[in-house]
Amino acid sequence: MAKHDVFFSIPQRALGKADVEFQVKQDGIVLGTLAVSNGSIVWFPKGTTYGLKMNWAKFDRLMQGEATRFEKRK
Repeated sequence: MAKHDVFFSIPQRALGKADVEFQVKQDGIVLGTLAVSNGSIVWFPKGTTYGLKMNWAKFDRLMQGEATRFEKRK
């Protein structure tokens, strides 16, 4: 099974003004960066400058319809 690493940096300003970015790696190789903001999420695959954007309502529908495994909230 592949090992995934997720790293993030939080900007030193209000979240409403800046995204939180998560760098996602698989077996030490960068898959991409996920930018999270108040209004949407944007996935930037490795080596791209234009991201794939989805608002929170659409993300909720996608996860409700496509997710296969549930985990207990901690």
